[in-house]
Amino acid sequence: MLKKDLISKSPVSKTIGIKNIKDGKFGAVLSRAGVGKTSFLVQIALTRLLNDEKILHISLDDPMEKINLRYKEGYSNLIDYIGYVDPQKTVRLWQDIKPNKVGISYTEATFDTGKIRDYLKSFKKADLALPSIMIIDGLNFDKDLSNILEELENLNREFSIFVWFSMKNHREEKLCDSGFPIQLETYKDKFGKAVLLHPVEDKIEAVVLKDGDRTDQRIKLDPSTMMIVE
Repeated sequence: MLKKDLISKSPVSKTIGIKNIKDGKFGAVLSRAGVGKTSFLVQIALTRLLNDEKILHISLDDPMEKINLRYKEGYSNLIDYIGYVDPQKTVRLWQDIKPNKVGISYTEATFDTGKIRDYLKSFKKADLALPSIMIIDGLNFDKDLSNILEELENLNREFSIFVWFSMKNHREEKLCDSGFPIQLETYKDKFGKAVLLHPVEDKIEAVVLKDGDRTDQRIKLDPSTMMIVE
């Protein structure tokens, strides 16, 4: 029951929709620096962990210690948002789902899709359930990523793993005629899901840029917790 309550209250539920999180191959969370891309990606991952699935979180910006802290904070924010919960239950649930998150820390220079393939193959060899989604946080979409995205498409086909990316846009850049930041416009045909986060007064507005009939939906979020503002 607690798992279902947490999933239903997730900001991801109102924006992307729980059933849509891994429907396709690529998704993106876009914002300027410091607005909340990683925190929102963590909430995406938490919905899958709460659904008893594995996730793979790859960061090019932060060490795993910092990412692990973000997951713990994201879980705590979700718990606090639904109201009072028996503290022992929350601790037990966290201990249950935490081992299903695996993480790798790279730099831009050491990022290697071949190593990621080998890592995913190791799950198969050990007859373990594969991660249902992979988060890649920190790729620079201001550069030509055509080859990397092609290799990740191959991983999607080979391992049936949906890939969520952080994608940084910039304050001074105008949106393209499509309404997309240039970073998404360049690769828009590869992405089935995209959410733009941007500050509006003292809130963050999550705008669905790509996701079928959810496109153009707008949800207000608390910038300190990334929870929905009712």
